[in-house]
Amino acid sequence: MIQKPQPGAPTRLTSQAMAFVLAGGRGSRLEELTDRRAKPAVHFGGNSRIIDFPLSNAYNSGIRKMAIATQYKAHSLIRHMQRGWNFFRAERNEYLDILPASQRVSENKWYLGTADAVTQNIDIVDDYGVQYVIVLAGDHVYKMDYEVMLRQHVETGADVTVGCLTVPRLDASAFGVMHTDAAGRIVEFLEKPQDPPATPDDPDRALASMGIYVFTWSFLRERLLADADDPHSG
Repeated sequence: MIQKPQPGAPTRLTSQAMAFVLAGGRGSRLEELTDRRAKPAVHFGGNSRIIDFPLSNAYNSGIRKMAIATQYKAHSLIRHMQRGWNFFRAERNEYLDILPASQRVSENKWYLGTADAVTQNIDIVDDYGVQYVIVLAGDHVYKMDYEVMLRQHVETGADVTVGCLTVPRLDASAFGVMHTDAAGRIVEFLEKPQDPPATPDDPDRALASMGIYVFTWSFLRERLLADADDPHSG
């Protein structure tokens, strides 16, 4: 799965980015397959695990800084990371950090969701010294070059870019759906809406979130800290 970089290749924007991979969920739909391990640690095609897909995507996109947030029954996942992804070298400014929920904020607070997992590790992300953070799910199977998405993010001057797929509009109520204008700018994010908005160019299709998010780190950092200080935030 891993493609080695070619000598003399141009610098990619992904060299200024890190991947923050959310790998803490059980994945109850897999039933007994996740009784002993988190969904990202479930075997896929022999010795590979589901998490190898987003990690391989990130590595092949040129990302050399990654953080894996774990929580539910993480031993199998952590062991796989230690044995299968141990080739990152700090002397080359490459890092793969495992971030278990470890009561870093308070003694009774574990990761409470996606945003909270990033918030609890803001100081660690700061240490990476990156301009962009790509937030990924650790339990999705797909192939993608994040450099393409990151370049669009930069060229459009966006603060947030969401990877989406078009799906039949009537089926979109099972997803997070983007309501966009004609230029592709998101004007509303709707979680599993009963009446999903259509794409601007096709009344029968809708834009469903793939769970792939590119953030300008300074923007995301400011919003997360403000939200953490809001006593009424959920």
